[in-house]
Amino acid sequence: TSPLNSNTNMYLDSNGLVIDSLSTYGAMSIGVPGTIDGIFQAHRRFGSIPLDTLFNYAIQLASHGFPITKKQAERFNLYQDDFAKFNTQNQYLQKLLWKEGDTLIQTDLAQTLSIIKEKGRSSFYEGEIAKSLIATIKENGIMTLEDLKNYQSVWREPITYNFGKYQLISMPPPSSGGIAISQLLMSLANFNIDTINHNSIEYIHLLSEIEKLVYADRATYLGDPNYYNVPLNELTNYNYNKKRVKDIDLLQARPSNSISEGSFNNKESEETTHFSILDQYGNAASVTTTLNTNYGSKVFVNERGFLLNNEMDDFSSKPGTPNTYGLIGSEANSIEPGKRMLSSMTPTIIEKQGNLFLILGSPGGSTIITSVFQTILNVIYFEMDILSAVNAPRFHHQWKPEYISMETELYSDSINTVLNNMGHIIKKRTNIGNVNAIMFQNNSVTVGADKRGDNKSEIIYDLNSAP
Repeated sequence: TSPLNSNTNMYLDSNGLVIDSLSTYGAMSIGVPGTIDGIFQAHRRFGSIPLDTLFNYAIQLASHGFPITKKQAERFNLYQDDFAKFNTQNQYLQKLLWKEGDTLIQTDLAQTLSIIKEKGRSSFYEGEIAKSLIATIKENGIMTLEDLKNYQSVWREPITYNFGKYQLISMPPPSSGGIAISQLLMSLANFNIDTINHNSIEYIHLLSEIEKLVYADRATYLGDPNYYNVPLNELTNYNYNKKRVKDIDLLQARPSNSISEGSFNNKESEETTHFSILDQYGNAASVTTTLNTNYGSKVFVNERGFLLNNEMDDFSSKPGTPNTYGLIGSEANSIEPGKRMLSSMTPTIIEKQGNLFLILGSPGGSTIITSVFQTILNVIYFEMDILSAVNAPRFHHQWKPEYISMETELYSDSINTVLNNMGHIIKKRTNIGNVNAIMFQNNSVTVGADKRGDNKSEIIYDLNSAP
């Protein structure tokens, strides 16, 4: 949530222009942390293993350390200047050169986790950890002990959508993920994709045109439902989405500036981690958690060993001005004290004929939604195995800016030429998303761990032979 001392214009200068980096770096970018409260609330409702057991492994890992991967070493080295700039009172992650295989020991983090394990939620939101957090950011930030003390997680009903044999179950506002995936599936249902090849010119064009419409709606209508009347029923109405796609030209792209949000009669708004879990009893969890961009605000809490987020950039610093991910927002996602910022997180569970079928989600900022969407299509419409579905090349369009992001593995000069002639602009990038998924079918479990990250898919379980 935004601190109580926040306000709509807090990132604007005297001329009403957005101050560069103020919402992304340092103490002013930090929202009130929710993870610890969320862990305790989830455990209270669903937990069966003692909290001590759950904390002990993380404490052991932090105190004894673990060898970092090549990608982790590269990221640690990339952000050395930021770690030094925003952490003058500590040396966390600061080192002349990190190398693959170096051991990362986090003694202070282990102590922090031990305190939370022993003293509970209150130690983080009211006790010694809370005081350390506020002391760290007091000089340049606006968060107070009152913000921490007042924080409460909120339980919400998930977004559900039935399509064919399947039921989608995903995250509701203030995440845009569940609504957006539902709209994308409803929109696509108006086209015959049986004759369209996977990642063909026709496929890339059609999905991009649909994505433009959905992201235009996202920019206008989505925000924290406690502060804004999100038109949930209208956005997830099949006829509304059918009407939205009727002007799509299968041979020509529509310029983003000619596309706006839809209308209704009663109109009133990458440091992300995802894990999918299935246990031996058939319980499924799809969880996405985030600091927003890489290493969040770059601020570590002194003597506590953990990073703080830069979630405030997920608000609209100024309606119509893009954030770090190029996403446009409206008044629905403007900054207000205590409000939750709009996200793209899309933790998702899919059932098939009433039975668990798919658990998935991804990091990736604004590309999370399209990464999850394309993975679902790969499995259901193109009948790929889960690992192939997760690893298949991806592309992304978010309405504005006016281009298709395309992974280099998919890009070719011939694809670029044809799509250019259709009115699209293509920009290459290395990775889009980092999906982690589990498929449960015919009593067998298969794992899809994205090659884009430090993930491995090694085991296929047959529950018929499981102990």
